[in-house]
This record gives sequence, C-alpha cells and structure tokens, in this order.
Amino acid sequence: MKESRKELRKNALLRIKKRLKKLSRTSILFVIALVFAIIFLLPSVLTITNSFMNETEINANYGKIFATTENGGKVFISETVHIKFIPNKVSFDQYISVLFKSPDYLYKFWNSVIYTIPIMIFQLIIALLASYGFMRLKGRLKEMLFFIYIIICLMPYQVTLVPNFLVAKWLNIIDTRWSIWLPGMFSPFAVYLLTKYMKRIPKSIIEAAKVDGAGEWKIFIKICLPLCKGAIYSVAILIFIDFWNMVEQPLILLADEFLHPLSIFLSKINSGEIGLAFAVACVYMVPSLLIFLYGEDYLVEGISYQGGVKG
Repeated sequence: MKESRKELRKNALLRIKKRLKKLSRTSILFVIALVFAIIFLLPSVLTITNSFMNETEINANYGKIFATTENGGKVFISETVHIKFIPNKVSFDQYISVLFKSPDYLYKFWNSVIYTIPIMIFQLIIALLASYGFMRLKGRLKEMLFFIYIIICLMPYQVTLVPNFLVAKWLNIIDTRWSIWLPGMFSPFAVYLLTKYMKRIPKSIIEAAKVDGAGEWKIFIKICLPLCKGAIYSVAILIFIDFWNMVEQPLILLADEFLHPLSIFLSKINSGEIGLAFAVACVYMVPSLLIFLYGEDYLVEGISYQGGVKG
C-alpha cells in the first residue's frame, strides 16, 4: 500500500511538473508574441493619437525631423525628438482641414480608389480564367508558360518598371490612368496563387460533374468558383493592399500630379504638412482595415483549405 501511494505521489508530481513546464513555455511564448504585437502596433497607435494633436504641438514634437536649410539641405538634429502618444489637448483641426478645407486630399484619395478597384476586379477575373486553364490543360507548353509566370512573379516592381514604361510609351498611354490599370490588371501574382489553389480541388469532383453532363464553363462556375471562394477573397485582399499602397508606378508613369494617388502625398511629407500627414494616414488606413476585417474569415479559410477539406 505504501509503495502504491508513493508511486501515485510520484506520478502526480510528474504531471504537475509537466503542466508547469507547458504553462511556462506558453507564458514565455505569450510574452514574446505580446512584445512583438506591441512593437508592430506602436507606429499605428502613434499615427492615430498624433492625428488629434494641433499643428503647434506637432511642430514642437516633430518639426525638427523635417526641417531644412535655406538651400534645401537637411538639418542635423542635435536635440532629442519628443515622441508623444497622448495629446495635450484633443483637436480635430487636422481632420477638418483634410475632409473639408483641402479638396486636393480627397481627390487624391478617390484617385487611389479609381486605380485600385478596377485593378482588383479585372485582375481577379483574368486570374480565375487563366488559373482554370492551367489546372485543366496538360502539356509542356502549359508548364513552360506557368514557369514564365513564376519568374515574372519573382521580379520586383523596380525591375518591371522600365519595360512597363517602354510599353506604355509605345501604346501612347503615358500620363494617363491606363498606364497604371493595364500592368496591374495583367499582373501574374493572382494567377500563380489561384492556380496552386485550384490544383488542390479533387479530380473526382470534376470527373463526377463531367459524368453528369457538365461542360467546362459549368464546372468553372458551379464547382471551382464556390470551392475557391476563400482563396478569391484572400487574393482580393492582397491585391487591394498591394496597389492601394503603390508609390513607384505613379511616380514613373504619371507626370501630372493631378492624377497621383494619395500614397504619393504620404511619400512627400514636408515640414508644413506633418499634422495633415497624420490625419491623411489615418483616413488612408480605413479602407484597408475595413476590407481586412470583413474578409478575415475568408482569409483564414483560404489558408486552411486543403484539397476540398477544410482544416
């Protein structure tokens, strides 16, 4: 009896130790994740809180960072810059200036919408049709073409900007919205992701539909699109965020500042617009944030989906 009691105590102690180890590991991972989350969120929180400061307070805190000499040179910052998260007095002056007193910012905001939404819609349509073709067709030509898509996907914008500029110049669409729309609509990014996703659809489902008399178009509409709904939303979110934040393409392809999106303004902040930049940045974050929150479940579904079975 005594030995059995000792064994029970030992087993109980071992279980307690294991639980404590798991708890300590979980706690350490939680603390690490919390630290990274705080570091990641700090710039956004700083932008939001500073957007409610008045111009005087913002210039007192950050004016030295953007100061320049009479010749346009940079000024060496000899004093410590004051980073404040809580304004001394809450002010909506920056938002009033952006939304009501300065129509240029709203016009640039709508420029961003006009560029991003058509690119997202048409890139998805083209990518879905191309991805279905890559999934259904077989042969070396298809494999070679898909490999070319992968190579183009790996190239950064800075590499493809020169060919895009030359093609746009040849088409005589430089300094027009089409110089932004056309390269974005035919971007291979969505084709690659959706092709990989469609290849996970079990062939038995497609074969069963063909036995029932369904043609290729009906298989695409009735089977592939519903099964790829999560992937479509995921790719749409990524496309929107990518082109919503574009800077290089408009700078190279659009000389007319009247056609520039709002992202260009955020990349050209000067000492007289620091306060407005905080407010504009907050307004600029709203569409991306809303789209992400709306499509979060679809994004998770698109990542967890495997071969027709949700994980």
